[in-house]
Amino acid sequence: MIYLFGASGHGLVILDILHRLNRPVQAFIDDADKPALFGGIPVIKSTEFHPATSDELIISIGSNAARWKVAQKMAGSLFATAIHPTAILSETAAVQAGSVVMAGAILNPYAKVGQHCIINTGATIDHECQLGDFVHISPNATLCGNVKVGNHSWVAAGAVVIPGVTIGERAIVGAGAVVLKDVPDGAVVVGNPAHIKSENKWVM
Repeated sequence: MIYLFGASGHGLVILDILHRLNRPVQAFIDDADKPALFGGIPVIKSTEFHPATSDELIISIGSNAARWKVAQKMAGSLFATAIHPTAILSETAAVQAGSVVMAGAILNPYAKVGQHCIINTGATIDHECQLGDFVHISPNATLCGNVKVGNHSWVAAGAVVIPGVTIGERAIVGAGAVVLKDVPDGAVVVGNPAHIKSENKWVM
């Protein structure tokens, strides 16, 4: 059975993917005050989570920082992936444990996605892109070929990153930005062409 950690809107999207894959979800796990049912699925506290050896877990939280914190808390769990049946993945693309790929997303040859990443609706990850862990590529964002994205970075909706660019760790690319050059660690970039606006203050 699969459990989802995070009774959130993002969790509902993952729940829908798993239903389409005929993979039943046992419960949402959430330590905040939540209704007893969410999306028709029971909600339990993390103290009530006593998985069997074969039980799997996906962290269903959109925030990279929050996913990382939960992953530390739930270390030792068996993490699953969820890939929507309408997503297009090359046979040579790789998606690591805990990551999710939403409807209409495309991963082209030799694209590599790290652990606990989100490839959101309609995003395009072109050939030989390399994504670190806890990365979020938002709806309709496009990474052209050979783009590298560091751990914990977020490329927001509709952004475009041209071929060969490296985005550092903990960076944020604003919605609709067009990234023409490398982005340093921790930078927040916006606009067309993208320029540094501020610094991402979150530190692990």
